[in-house]
Amino acid sequence: MGPELLFSLILVGVLAGVMGALFGIGGGMLIVPILVIFYGLAAKDAAAVSLVGIVATSVGASAVYVDKGISNIRLGLYLEITTVIGAIAGVIFATFISNTALTLVFSLVLVYSGIRMILNPELAVEPKDCNGKYCFTYYDEVRKKNVGYEVRNVKSGAAVCTVAGVVASMTGVGGGAIKVPIMNLHMHVPIKAAAATSNYMIGITAFAGAILYFVMGDVPLAFAGAVAVGGFLGSLVGTRITSFVDGRSLRRYFSVLLFFIAAVMVMDAGGLF
Repeated sequence: MGPELLFSLILVGVLAGVMGALFGIGGGMLIVPILVIFYGLAAKDAAAVSLVGIVATSVGASAVYVDKGISNIRLGLYLEITTVIGAIAGVIFATFISNTALTLVFSLVLVYSGIRMILNPELAVEPKDCNGKYCFTYYDEVRKKNVGYEVRNVKSGAAVCTVAGVVASMTGVGGGAIKVPIMNLHMHVPIKAAAATSNYMIGITAFAGAILYFVMGDVPLAFAGAVAVGGFLGSLVGTRITSFVDGRSLRRYFSVLLFFIAAVMVMDAGGLF
């Protein structure tokens, strides 16, 4: 591998790492199309590289977010159970449902979520005394104060995450694009905590997939190593950016990202890639 190729792959990882750390999406929807379109990798190889990159991004971002107390580990592990169940079911359902139809429906869900995140105010509930079972706090570096919030609709949120797992595994798009809006809009988790928690969850899922690809010998190690280095560095940059962005702005940026993902998926379903 030449130095130019190595440097460009690291840059791809950095870009995905920044986006993943900021929004809790993992960065897979950036890595896979870039590797397929511009580097000529097969979709399977690109997916394997993407999973390794996501693990690196999650490790870098989670190390910072967990240390700062922004990631809600308890909530993340709880939702990860139902998400994994949904992902397994999605593999089974994939044989019965048209991928094009599913992609279009998924894109509409992303657009709807993006519009709601722009138009609706932050739904996080800040109780006066945050000592209940579902009450949590974190320090917001922009607002310079501790932010308390109470997680609502826990059971229904977990159920919807099951659907998120199904759709994510069937479309190949990381579940963070669905789980972050679920946590923010439905479960009333502040956007920063939702993104940080999603980063923590994505790493667990991606690690399992990456190990499987590695055992089968389907991981292009040179590509994966370069993207992983970039992803880790990018995640550290993304966590620094988060320290200077308030929740309202982050919601708007995330909405734009959802529109972009939906547009890319529609074009892919139409055979434009």
